[in-house]
Amino acid sequence: MKSVLIKKIITSATLLTVIAQPLLLSSCKEKNKTTVKPADYGSYGSDIAREIALRFPDREAYTDGEKRTGEYIEEKIKELGYTPEVLSFQGSETGISNDYIVRVEGTGFYCEQKDGSFELEHRVAIIGTHYDASLLPEYTGADDEEDGEEEDEDEDGDDDTGTEVTEAKYRFDGISDNASGTACILTALKAFKDYKNVGYDVWFVFFGAGTDHFSGAEAFYQSLSYDERGMIDVMYDVDSLYAGDKVYASSGFKSLISSRRYEMRRKLYQSYDVCFANPLWTNYGFDLYYNESGIKEDVDGDGYKDIFKELPKTISDYKVFDDRMIPVVYFESYEYNFTSMDQMRETKNLSLQDYGGIIRGTPADCSYYLDSILLEEDYDRNDDGEIDCSGDRLQIRINCVAFIVIESLLKGSDKGMTPAAYEAYKIEQAKAGE
Repeated sequence: MKSVLIKKIITSATLLTVIAQPLLLSSCKEKNKTTVKPADYGSYGSDIAREIALRFPDREAYTDGEKRTGEYIEEKIKELGYTPEVLSFQGSETGISNDYIVRVEGTGFYCEQKDGSFELEHRVAIIGTHYDASLLPEYTGADDEEDGEEEDEDEDGDDDTGTEVTEAKYRFDGISDNASGTACILTALKAFKDYKNVGYDVWFVFFGAGTDHFSGAEAFYQSLSYDERGMIDVMYDVDSLYAGDKVYASSGFKSLISSRRYEMRRKLYQSYDVCFANPLWTNYGFDLYYNESGIKEDVDGDGYKDIFKELPKTISDYKVFDDRMIPVVYFESYEYNFTSMDQMRETKNLSLQDYGGIIRGTPADCSYYLDSILLEEDYDRNDDGEIDCSGDRLQIRINCVAFIVIESLLKGSDKGMTPAAYEAYKIEQAKAGE
């Protein structure tokens, strides 16, 4: 009976939080006479993504370019008023890389103990991404001329159409994988400053050497104490948001364990709830998809065919946490609407098929190339005569995913009650005892 009451209290507190936020926003509207939109973070994130791509196109793991990218991220973190931890590690290859970590303490959750009492415990949500980038081995050393895509220039630097040539068509800079994910986490960190009384301790982590078998994520996990590992409720991983046809959220492969499926996917479903409960489509044309292909395939290598649903084809930093039975939510842009796994790729866009619709790790992951195809004019989304929506897919996706991740934290922990919910629970207990 007690556990039922606790669940009711948690549910009620969650509803109050959800109800209170629109009221707060409404009061802001009344006062400022302006419309407050969710995920209205401007071009902060997309500007950072493009700056990383422009300034640090060569940021392969353990290189000077990766090091300078990390230093850039460190400066951005400091600009937001945080002091980052720097974790240096030796990866599987020769060289040193760094993780950059920001830990923000939450209010904690009151968790029931074996004797029926409640104690305040700190639960952790990790929001992470890798910031390095590299070409797949088959493209290493390829230049524009070999691709047959180099523009013809005259002596004035113009092509044969009279248009000034500013860049070659392909100049790999990892704008999608993973300048976009890096910028999204910085956007989330910036937005998080406006949130108060969040229950979770939130760890924002920028992993180095992600392209080297997720070495940065592994180094970070290994740096944690036994108690710290036990505090982790969820890991959110953001990767390659720009080039894919749709933005998907997926769970980890340990969610295929039938007895743990809902437990391992609950945080995934909460992310969907946030998207559906807010007018992201109305304001930005943004939607969050999940892989619903239903193909039967042995996707986890255990010798049994699984239903390929709510899972990614891409393996990324989340694997380190998924392997330890920590629930993960993985955000990426991709296209899962195919009838077989070997057909699946990031995009069906006919203008992005030079590498078979694969962008990550190919020369097509180039800001000049992708912007020339995907960047549109700002437009009037609600037909009120005013330009109110960006035509920049990169900006929209970075902002909306950052918003979804941060808002998902407000769903709380399955293991306890926020202090506000605990106070409500105590009042109910006192009434019941009268």
